[in-house]
Amino acid sequence: MIAVTIIDWLFVLALLLPVLYLFLFAAFSMPRSKDVYPPARKQRRTVTLIPAYKADAVIIRTAQAALAQEYPAELHRVVVIADQLKPETLGELRKLPLTVIEVTFENSSKAKALTAAVDRLGPDAAEIVTILDADNLVDGSFAVRINEVFDAGIVAVQAHRTAKNRDTDTAVLDAASEEVNNSIFRRGHVALGFSSALIGSGMAFDYKWFRENIACCTTSGEDKELEALLLRQGIYIDYLDDVRVLDEKVQGEGAYYNQRRRWIAAQFYALSSAVRQLPGAILSGNTDYCDKLLQWCLPPRILLLGLVPLWAVVMTVCAPMGSIKWWVAVLLLLLAMAMALPDEQADARLGHALRRMPVLFLLTLANLFRLRGTKDKFIHTEHTGAGSEAPGNNTGNRP
Repeated sequence: MIAVTIIDWLFVLALLLPVLYLFLFAAFSMPRSKDVYPPARKQRRTVTLIPAYKADAVIIRTAQAALAQEYPAELHRVVVIADQLKPETLGELRKLPLTVIEVTFENSSKAKALTAAVDRLGPDAAEIVTILDADNLVDGSFAVRINEVFDAGIVAVQAHRTAKNRDTDTAVLDAASEEVNNSIFRRGHVALGFSSALIGSGMAFDYKWFRENIACCTTSGEDKELEALLLRQGIYIDYLDDVRVLDEKVQGEGAYYNQRRRWIAAQFYALSSAVRQLPGAILSGNTDYCDKLLQWCLPPRILLLGLVPLWAVVMTVCAPMGSIKWWVAVLLLLLAMAMALPDEQADARLGHALRRMPVLFLLTLANLFRLRGTKDKFIHTEHTGAGSEAPGNNTGNRP
């Protein structure tokens, strides 16, 4: 019985507190207000960087969408960073009015590709840099909306990345997870005055800042390294909920396993590196940085959805009175997911896909024991080209 009590209190720290964290930010994500940036007074020079590693199936469509902007062509440059693309793909890209930078690395990574690109472009190439993944699609107003943010003095911003395909059970669950992340770690955080989390693509930065800092990113989790650098420097990251970037969701369990392994490893290494700055952040009152470290301490959400109900059952059998808090935690966790999930995602397809959750739970659990050697290893997510339509016009703040 003593052992159960000890494990129970350990789970309070590892499971119950994360549930309360998720519930708080999910609750504050509920008011879905419109983005409020007015039309820009100045059109800034922008560059869109698209790292493309073996992305032959998707890069042409992505490049075409990035080029089709309602923005002066002389102020908007698209750069594809080609890493191991096929010759025929390179030929098609060179027919488009964009720049192709070919790179070769012994061990490829997105951070290396981005660093090589800004080194090649030079210090005066642009005022704003936007990062897209090779499978991302944006609509024609994307550059205009990003420029509005920087006209207001923002240095870093994350757009609303959302699924362009829900064609398998795994893709449906991946899409739902992305939207829950958007609600809790972006809209909910911004509503409470904290910075938005970055997500690796659909993000934009002041070009000078990005060029000076991207070379500091040395792991496969460059988005988390950029977050830590921004927050350590006291730079706020805004979130554009109305500006959509379509992203291909993983379709099979193998791709899910590899992608989550990379994400969990990136979170673990980011936390282990950034925690050294925690005392200084506390002393200086940098609550944004402290919150980010708390966020990186959270276990994967699918593990919470499996372990919290399981432990509630165990406690019901072993210590019925002690189980009350866990059944309350189950309720709060389910309420948090309900508040964070958009109505359009809560459909019959999601209900059907939920049957695959036990498999994904076990895959995620297995990943916790396979993090060794992933810090510097590039784990590629293969793209098939599923979903091809660009998002509707991003005109959320227009009358």
